Amino acid sequence: MADRVGIVAVAQTRFSPKRADANVAEIAYEVIEKVLDETGLKMQGGIDNSISCSHDIWDGQTISNIGITDVIGGHLRNEEKMAMDGSTAVYYGTLGILSGEFECTLVMSHTKMSQTDRNIVNNDAFEPIFTRMLGFDYTSAAALQCRRYMEKYGITEEQVALAAVKNLANAARNPNAHNFGNYSVDDVLHSSMLASPIHWMETAPDTDGAVAMILASEKKAKKLAKSPVWINGVGTCYDSYYLGDRDLAECMALRKAAARAYAMAQVKDPLREIGMVELGDEFSYQELLWCEGLGLCGSGEGGKLVESGATWKDGRIPVNPSGGLLGGVPANVMGLNSVAEAALQVMGKAGDRQVANVKTAVAQGHSGFCGQHHCVIVLGRD
Repeated sequence: MADRVGIVAVAQTRFSPKRADANVAEIAYEVIEKVLDETGLKMQGGIDNSISCSHDIWDGQTISNIGITDVIGGHLRNEEKMAMDGSTAVYYGTLGILSGEFECTLVMSHTKMSQTDRNIVNNDAFEPIFTRMLGFDYTSAAALQCRRYMEKYGITEEQVALAAVKNLANAARNPNAHNFGNYSVDDVLHSSMLASPIHWMETAPDTDGAVAMILASEKKAKKLAKSPVWINGVGTCYDSYYLGDRDLAECMALRKAAARAYAMAQVKDPLREIGMVELGDEFSYQELLWCEGLGLCGSGEGGKLVESGATWKDGRIPVNPSGGLLGGVPANVMGLNSVAEAALQVMGKAGDRQVANVKTAVAQGHSGFCGQHHCVIVLGRD
């Protein structure tokens, strides 16, 4: 068995509302070529496993990895597909190396959201007999969760909007982002209402793009990179499927996933020991709620946390210095990009979005409506 797993290279496309210039295979190859060039690895003899993360409905074809099998090195070689968030692909790749089955794994996630309609795609996630027929999608479900969260804990619309203000400003420093700007809380609250209480500027935009990453055993990682980023802790958890079976103002699955990752990484006080966080703000209220689930504050204190300035780029624990999902990151790619951004922070290679002296970082990804499934990954220099 491998002692631990290191991240030795990451690559991101520049995210765009529509990549009409390239198909999914070409977008995938952009990032795969970059991580291979950075490490000097070859598909034959260098990488013994490939994991792709995509979804049939977003790609518009059954077995969506068929379109990228050749560019990810799957021809007559081991190649596996994940149909969930990209953070879970990292989790899966990590387990494969820790088990001793593989030594070096290429992970890649891609999506072209411009190819279809997110509302139709997301509606398919709901139970087909009752809730799907009501026309639910992730936005309407999120509106229910946001309203429940606000009413249970007294979270204000201004606090939720402030998270959007922060992340859109952060995205302006990220060359890969396409949705950014310096806005006020009033600007956010006066943008069009999508599903009360969620406004247009509080919602991640449709985006095309891909991210790739190479994971390696400790022995191989030290050969491939001078300073690998180590995966020190991982954790996942599912919540109940039916919305009515959950208290939407809480995030039980995230709390459990975080607890598992922290225990593995020996993190006892996340607020003091973690240098920065990248999390999935598909809707801006989720940053507040997920911060609570990650143990950065108590239940119902997410609004006060963002108001305090602690989660801003120069604050005590910066959250989404990349701009997060509001800056524009595709579905499925979201969590893998969060891990990539956290890794770049630990490497000190995050450019204008770099947080000072990050030794430990946390990446969170989720899939399913209202954060049904969560994955937490703790990264570190040591």
